Amino acid sequence: MIFEETQLKGAYVINTKFSSDERGGFARVFCKKEFSKIGHTKEFVQFNQSYNINKGTVRGMHYQQAPYKEIKLIRCVKGVVDDVIIDIRKNSPTFLKHIHVELSAENKRMVYVPEGFAHGFQTLEDDTELIYHHTEYYTPDANAGLNCKDPLLSITWPLDIAVISEKDNRLTFIDQSFEGI
Repeated sequence: MIFEETQLKGAYVINTKFSSDERGGFARVFCKKEFSKIGHTKEFVQFNQSYNINKGTVRGMHYQQAPYKEIKLIRCVKGVVDDVIIDIRKNSPTFLKHIHVELSAENKRMVYVPEGFAHGFQTLEDDTELIYHHTEYYTPDANAGLNCKDPLLSITWPLDIAVISEKDNRLTFIDQSFEGI
C-alpha cells in the first residue's frame, strides 16, 4: 500500500499494490503494521457496504459526534464515485475545506478519513458499490451530517444530483454557530 497524505492533515489516499497472474489478481487492503506508520491505532469494528442504483446519486455528508467520532476507510468495489471528505475539526487550519478523490473498482484506491471529518460521495456510474470500514459502531443518536448543497461548503459535484435521500436533503446549512467537532 502506498499512503499519499492529502492537504487535509491526517487524511490519506491509499493506492493498493495490485499483482496479477493467470489466476486473476490480489491486493492487500489493510495491514495493521502498515497503517501504524500513519499513526492508526484503533480497531475497525464495523464494515458496511452501500449499493447505489443510479448514476448521480449523492450520499452524505455524514459523521458521528463525540464520543462516537470514527475513522473510516472507504473503497469502491464496483463502479466509480467522486468521494468527498470535509475537515470539520475545531481549530483546524483546514476547517471546512474539502477534497475530492475518484475511487473506482478499476483504480482500487481507498480514502482514509480521520476522526473529525464528514464524508460523502456521488456515483459516476449506475450500480456502484462501496465498502466502509469503521472504528466505531453506528450510533443513531450521534449520527449527524452537513447538507451537501450548502453554498458555504462549495462542493462542486461532477454531475447533477439525480438521487438524494430525503434525510440528506433536509440537513440544514451551516451557520456561524457551527463550531465543528
